[in-house]
Amino acid sequence: MTAGTSFPILRDKGLSRNDLGLAGSVSIGLSSTAPVYSLAATLGFVVLAVGVHAPAAFILAFVPMLFIAFAYRELNNALPDCGTTFTWASVAFGRFTGWLGGWGVALSGIVVLANLAQIAGTYLWLLVDESLASNTALVTATGVAFIAAMTWTNYRGIDLGEKMQRVTIIVQYVALAVFVVFLAWRLASGQAFDATRVSADWFNPFAIGSLGTTAYGVLIALFAYWGWDTCLALNEETRSPRTTPGRAAIISSVVLLVTYTGVSALVIMFAGTGSEGIGLGNEAHAADVFYAISEAALGPWAWIAVVAVLVSAIAATQTTILPTARGTLAMAAHGALPRRFATVHSVYLTPTFSTILMGVTASAYYVVLTLVSENVLADSIASLGLFIAFYYGVTGFACVWYFRHTLRSSTRNLVFRGILPLLGGLLMTAAFVLSAVAMLDPGYGRTVIGGIGGTFVIGVGALLLGVALMAVYYSSRRRRDCADQAIADVRAAASADPGTVG
Repeated sequence: MTAGTSFPILRDKGLSRNDLGLAGSVSIGLSSTAPVYSLAATLGFVVLAVGVHAPAAFILAFVPMLFIAFAYRELNNALPDCGTTFTWASVAFGRFTGWLGGWGVALSGIVVLANLAQIAGTYLWLLVDESLASNTALVTATGVAFIAAMTWTNYRGIDLGEKMQRVTIIVQYVALAVFVVFLAWRLASGQAFDATRVSADWFNPFAIGSLGTTAYGVLIALFAYWGWDTCLALNEETRSPRTTPGRAAIISSVVLLVTYTGVSALVIMFAGTGSEGIGLGNEAHAADVFYAISEAALGPWAWIAVVAVLVSAIAATQTTILPTARGTLAMAAHGALPRRFATVHSVYLTPTFSTILMGVTASAYYVVLTLVSENVLADSIASLGLFIAFYYGVTGFACVWYFRHTLRSSTRNLVFRGILPLLGGLLMTAAFVLSAVAMLDPGYGRTVIGGIGGTFVIGVGALLLGVALMAVYYSSRRRRDCADQAIADVRAAASADPGTVG
């Protein structure tokens, strides 16, 4: 650090230590993906794209996610820092790439929180009276209340949050188990809506059809897996921080693969892919397959499907705040944001300013866009895939570059630090480009801005806003020097630990 700088680098962030074990990390990784809600919200659209080959699309989408999970595991083993993408990209490529990677994480968190809050508010009132679920003011107020409650939970300590996540993931999978049992019983007793015999081709990625159709289906399925990386953002609060978070990420990804392929196949067997009634080819029900078929599948127990999606959305609301708050904490600790973002509670040992700011920003974003236009809100949520593909891709490339000097030292290093992360980064880049091109079409979303799809303008515009904010922050030489020194310190600390660096 240069003499006279007023931006001290924090080597000890002040977070709690040794709070999470493997089970807790896996629970948080799974809850962050909101498996029940993600499946309910994506399955219909995947079926519209690829028909009965939806399970194959989920299998294909799993591949780049697994490759990126390996990149996270390897980088975390070398640099267990709660800044994850920000820290790793900064060390690999420098402060500019790192800052933008951190911005991508923050953007995705803010945008998805608005979506989750809306879903939680809607499903709470569906349990009470279906007509209330269409009351925008009521749903919005309820969604903001959920964000506030989950912000408070995170503020009070990681122990409380972990206990909550263990309960919610159990509730989700118990509800899924009940759902699966009822579907199997309906099929066995001849009560299926449109009984469809399962075929091995459903799980064959090469049987989907044209490249364009396959790509579109996979792009939709891809982001049903997003969220497992939350357990990596809690690495500094986890027992065995170098190994446990990485293992949790891999386990979470595999559990999601089994969940998505198995449940999607069973739902197709029960409802078919026709365009009438509750058939999965009916566009009217594409946004929520579970709610559409809940009564036919569960009868008087249909409320279980509603509760499962509600709990899934609430749980993901809580876990989504975690990585963003810790990401901005790490950015401040490494000189990339004002010192205030690094404030940690003296008793709860959690980020205070960063956690509260995340909740307030997400609530304001949700309320303002709802007041401006629900169509704009919907298109901003649809742009989420750009942010996810961006920071996942950056992480994959950062892994390859950081470990470049060790890739030829062993076959293991070549595969897990080089080939797989590189493929993951390239696939995420392809997903980003394909999504952006599709979003250019004025008919892609609900809004059009300057003759271009509003989803593209909102998504790309948000990323470019990050470039502008970074330029403003780093306009000060003292800040640039502080950030560069922090990166050098992290590299030096890692270099002092044999066998971990590239």
